[in-house]
Order: sequence, then C-alpha cells, then structure tokens
Amino acid sequence: MSPDSISRREFCKVAMVGLGGVLLPNVAGDPGRHWAARQAEFPQAERLGRVCAGNVPLKKRPDMESSDVSTLYEDDVIVWLREVVGSRPLWNSQRFIETPDGFLYAANIQPVRNLPNQPLEELPPTNDKGMWVEVSVPYADLTLDNPPPRSPWLKGNLHPRVYYSQILWVDQIKKDPGGQIWYRVKELYGSYGDIFWVPGEALRPLSADEFEPIRPEIEDKTVVVNVTYQTLSCYEGKDEIYFARVSTGAKFDAQGNPVEKWSTPVGPHHIWRKMVSVHMSGGTTGGGYDLPGIGWTSLFSGNGVAIHSTFWHNNFGVPMSHGCVNARPQDAEFVFRWTAPAVPADTGDVTISGTASTQVVVVEG
Repeated sequence: MSPDSISRREFCKVAMVGLGGVLLPNVAGDPGRHWAARQAEFPQAERLGRVCAGNVPLKKRPDMESSDVSTLYEDDVIVWLREVVGSRPLWNSQRFIETPDGFLYAANIQPVRNLPNQPLEELPPTNDKGMWVEVSVPYADLTLDNPPPRSPWLKGNLHPRVYYSQILWVDQIKKDPGGQIWYRVKELYGSYGDIFWVPGEALRPLSADEFEPIRPEIEDKTVVVNVTYQTLSCYEGKDEIYFARVSTGAKFDAQGNPVEKWSTPVGPHHIWRKMVSVHMSGGTTGGGYDLPGIGWTSLFSGNGVAIHSTFWHNNFGVPMSHGCVNARPQDAEFVFRWTAPAVPADTGDVTISGTASTQVVVVEG
C-alpha cells in the first residue's frame, strides 16, 4: 500500500457512498453541472475479485456441474480467499476462486484490491502538464466533462467506469465546495476526445521509479511468445529470467468461425513503440473492441499488435485477443520496463525504428 493511502472508511466519508451527487461549479465552463461521487461499499479484505463477464454462477463446489448458490453480475466485487483447481469439462482452464459463499470460475473474475489514496490538490511541480495514474480500487464511476460521448464504449453505457489497474493521464485537479477532490482524465494516445472527472481517491499517481528500466545493462534480450502453449518468456542470452501465462489472438469468433486476421503474427519482430497507456479500438460491429486506459503497451508488429495489460478477463493461458498478447498487469509492466527502448516518465511514449529495440519472437509449438 502507498504511504499516501487512506483507510476504506475514510475514503467512503469523502467519496459520498450511495447515489448522491455534489455540485462542482465553474468546471469546464458549466456552473450547473452535477458530478456523481458514487463509490460502492467494497468488501473489506486484502484480496478481492471483480466479476468482469456478464452473469456468473456462484457454485457450491469448484465444479461447473455442482449446484448454484446464487448468481453474480458484472462489477460485483467478492472476497478472494484463494485459487483452487476444480472441474469444467471440455475447457482448458480448470481454475476456480474460493469465496466465503462458494466458488466462481476464475476466467470471469479480475483480481483486484481496494487501495484508496490521499488525493493531491495540485499537479506535481516536476510536471505541471499532468501525471500518470493507476486505478487502485475495484472500479470508480466517472463523469463525462464534454458530452456527447464520442468513444463507442461510452455510447449507451449507463454506468461508465474505470477499473483496477487501468492507467490514465490526469491534466487537471479540482476541489468542489464539499471538499471532494476530482482528477480530470484526458487520454493522450488513441483518444476519441472524451474527457472525464474521477474522484481523486480512486487514482494512484505513478512514481518516476515505475518507469525505470529493469536491467538496462543487459543488451542481449529476447521476448518469446508461444501461441501454442499461450506463454511468454523473457531471455537474457540463453537464460529464461521471466515466465508468464498470456492470451494471444483467438483464431475463431464467438460462433466458431475462423478469423485468420485475429491470429498473433508468427515470426521475429522488433518493438517499435511503447506507451504507458493507450486507447485501443478496432474490428467491426459485433466483432469489434473499444477499450480505454490499456496500460504498459509494447507494440511489436503492424499498427496495433502489442503486449499489454488486461483488465477485462482473467483467462490467461487461453487465446482471447484480436491479435495482441493479453497479459496480467504485473507481467505487462515487467516486459515494458525490461525491454528496450526505455520510456520517459513525462510523456509515457517512445517510438523507435530499425532493430535497436528488443526483439519479440512469436512461435508455434
């Protein structure tokens, strides 16, 4: 926990639990705008999980054929006791999450924590243009500063939220008459132009240390992604120094139809751009995607194939993407910091041409 963190009880006092709003005048030139400060009462536990995929049955045992205890819905937050091996016939992953009330299939549960922070009242003097932040609570409701919504993910979304581990850029800080501090979020890369306000307690400023390269003195580095086994390995010379389960491109859509363009491209590549956060979108209606705040993004092929942090599923080890390499936030961060080139903390972005960067080799078998 950050030394600037505050207790969940203190957080709830300033974040106004419930559906009430506060009036924040003279922000964005609209003195009549109401800003919702809805902060859910998250369970009190060190480890939590967020339902990230529709309706999920809570099972009596870690077995999909056991009886249902109840049904949980998207964004429900549960106490995560431990991960266990169970039974889901014909599925690759057999992982379940034990809760105090039953068991949930792990692929649908994002690991989260509830770590509210003491918000800053002004931007850091080291960079008065803004700061990078990470969502440090299971989720936080946001309010659109410049309606109407432009991004596809916002249109028709009655409860727009940001989620644990997403990384965002904050360019303004405001305090309302009630003392609530708000961060204004404006995406720098890939944005449709939407701007938001988020309660400051939900966002943890990233430190300069979190951009520092890992073992930069080592030049012989290679990332190997195996699409057959859904793994990622980092090599220094011939020594494997890091291993992770990942999710590469799914070659079939939800109806089982082959979609070759979703395959992660096999072969040697070089990282050509790195962004600490980017808004990614693509595909077509019904098969497209639109996701803001994707953290620790390392592009290595084409215009959009990257190794990046993933908050919308926990099904690593199974192909899930439209060609990218989905990774746990901590794994994507390691790759981002370990590979060349290094990324400056102020811009969070670097582009390189040629072969001076770290090689990413995608293999089969």
